[in-house]
Amino acid sequence: METPAPKSDRLLSLDALRGFDLFWIIGGHAVVTALLKLTDWTWLAVVHEQLEHVPWNGFHFEDLIFPLFLFMAGVSTPFALSRRLGEGARGEVIRKVLFRGLILVLLGIIYNNGLQWKGLDNMRFASVLGRIGLAGMCAQLLFVFSFEQPRRLWYWLVGVLLAYWAVLSFGHAPGFAAGDLTMEGNFTSYVDRLLLPGKLHRKIHDPEGLLAILPAIGNALLGIQAGLWLRRPDSEASGHRKAAGLAIAGVALLLAGGLWSLVFPLNKNLWTSSFVLWTGGWSALLLGLFYWVIDVQGVRRLGAFFAVIGMNSVLIYMAGKFINFDYTARALFGGVANALPAGWAALVLAIGVLAVEWLFLWFLKEKKVFLKV
Repeated sequence: METPAPKSDRLLSLDALRGFDLFWIIGGHAVVTALLKLTDWTWLAVVHEQLEHVPWNGFHFEDLIFPLFLFMAGVSTPFALSRRLGEGARGEVIRKVLFRGLILVLLGIIYNNGLQWKGLDNMRFASVLGRIGLAGMCAQLLFVFSFEQPRRLWYWLVGVLLAYWAVLSFGHAPGFAAGDLTMEGNFTSYVDRLLLPGKLHRKIHDPEGLLAILPAIGNALLGIQAGLWLRRPDSEASGHRKAAGLAIAGVALLLAGGLWSLVFPLNKNLWTSSFVLWTGGWSALLLGLFYWVIDVQGVRRLGAFFAVIGMNSVLIYMAGKFINFDYTARALFGGVANALPAGWAALVLAIGVLAVEWLFLWFLKEKKVFLKV
């Protein structure tokens, strides 16, 4: 087993990267949209396009946000669980992992439906938080039972990705050919139509459905491997070496995912195995960059800004559904916005929403209020 790191402090770079990831969900996208409408800059149009999901096959930066969050949940696993596992508290850790996973599933259902029962047919049970909860839970349980021999996690990673590839390559919906990867004909969507209760997000398909939890475990397992690497003491691997190792691993994963995509397309809706490797590659590169800049080079101010978001990531994700930050932003900045031309007003309000959300999270951090799940 890996030798425990000499300190257990949280990695600022990990909180910062988590915050950077959430930044685009809570308002970064809106700022880019407003700025593009105001300026019509060509390069900004390219950025804006990357902040839109691809309809089916393909990849944009927006498609990285979800798997990156799952990857980071994996990175934090060795830091969060290793000490108690080393003390022999396996049962306690397992209960903690199961509880966290189920709470995230419940929060995902609340996010989709609010605190009300709409009737089974009108409820959506699949969710982003639910997939993070279940896939992360499975990966963490694999970590618990492979604690003494972490190399086994690589076998599990290869196994789940190959198993999912085989299922989609040979399975299909009734009336379609084997290996059909259209929305109507793929086996993953068929399983969701058959087994997932309530309504599906896209009627015949749910991008957070049941079967695709299997490959999503792969993103968390890649994160766990990155966490084990970062948790090595400096006497075994310097900060520069750790950052370089993440960069090399990221490039290797991109190459593997890109080659596999030639026969098994990148597809976030189906969470294809090539998509796992591709997003794992970008995740490792981003983590390596943030780790090198913030934790190795010591540029902590940049990290602190994003870390305010990342330290309360689940809370701000849920709050965006139930708290009208736009209302507060208009109350604070509406006077200035109304005095400006329409394009500038939209930009001021978009930045205002981000400012209100950030200050809300900063206040919670100062009061040490965190939603720990």
